Amino acid sequence: MKIMCTVGTRPEAIKMAPVILALKEQSWAEVRVLATAQHRHMLDQVMSFFGIVPDIDLNIMKPNQTLTELTARLLLELDKVLLEEKPDVVLAQGDTTTVFAMSLACFYRRIPFGHVEAGLRTWDMQNPFPEEANRVLAGRLTKWHFAPTQSSKNNLLREGIANQDITVTGNTVIDALLMTAAKDLTLGIELDDSKRLILVTSHRRENFGAPFKNICRALKTLAERNQDVQILYPVHPNPNVKDIAYEMLSEVPNIILCDPLDYSPFIAAMKKSYLIISDSGGVQEEAPALGIPVLVLRDETERPEAVDMGVVKLVGPNYDLILNEAQRLLDDPQAYKAMARGVSPYGDGKGAQRIVEVLKEFCA
Repeated sequence: MKIMCTVGTRPEAIKMAPVILALKEQSWAEVRVLATAQHRHMLDQVMSFFGIVPDIDLNIMKPNQTLTELTARLLLELDKVLLEEKPDVVLAQGDTTTVFAMSLACFYRRIPFGHVEAGLRTWDMQNPFPEEANRVLAGRLTKWHFAPTQSSKNNLLREGIANQDITVTGNTVIDALLMTAAKDLTLGIELDDSKRLILVTSHRRENFGAPFKNICRALKTLAERNQDVQILYPVHPNPNVKDIAYEMLSEVPNIILCDPLDYSPFIAAMKKSYLIISDSGGVQEEAPALGIPVLVLRDETERPEAVDMGVVKLVGPNYDLILNEAQRLLDDPQAYKAMARGVSPYGDGKGAQRIVEVLKEFCA
């Protein structure tokens, strides 16, 4: 059975890598890896880290292209690939434009599509944008829904997806995390080990403009008030983020701004962190497994399990909330201990194997 595994961005590569590696071990599976390169450099370094070489590379990104242009170009290019490769099954992960376009291309070609990390919902099509729409639309075109949690499965059932089409697998990001964290990792950035490290990531489209300036103001105030803290912020290259971050934060002595970290150094940074402040979806899944509290720079999350367990807290791009909640975790050992419990609602590291078993049954 020919299985095409699609990756477009760094998070997709991280979460699909365990699935690709597990499928490559199966004698019944012929695995073909398609990279759309929706993120070029960030995708390449993750694929290289896991030892995966794409069989097909669309190199789809162009400077300043709109979502409409990206979607149209992806759909045309993906259709050509499907026509030429004729896969029996296609897999993709998550909620990017790559995933939506691939699900639609498969539908038009009547090729069964498997959605890894299915069922995440905020129930707000505008938040996160365009990810909520991408995953909802892909979900209507999916044969196999690989849901990371029971909550995700419940979301799909609520939308009318048949129970037999949903498998709760756990999130494959935990598979990748456990594989990586067990290694001797190097960060490659000199830090002051006498100071508590706060790791920051912020890049989401809905925070561009005034919300992102609020985030930067809060980080600056937090650093100025706590000289025993060091903030490490790998800055996304998007000018909407990079220009403002460097303008507002580059002169603060205990804030280190750097280029985006490769996957392995980023996990090394997470392991060193006292606290993480982030708008990333993947970080909400990874950090709890490492016992690190996360303040999420979003008003809503499609990953409510960690919030419900008290190891992640939503603060939005709100200056006062970011500052107050971060300060509370720095000052109150009991509050910190309550969030740093090392519980993972997102999986046990066996998600990829569960996906393989579903596909094996289809193949038999």
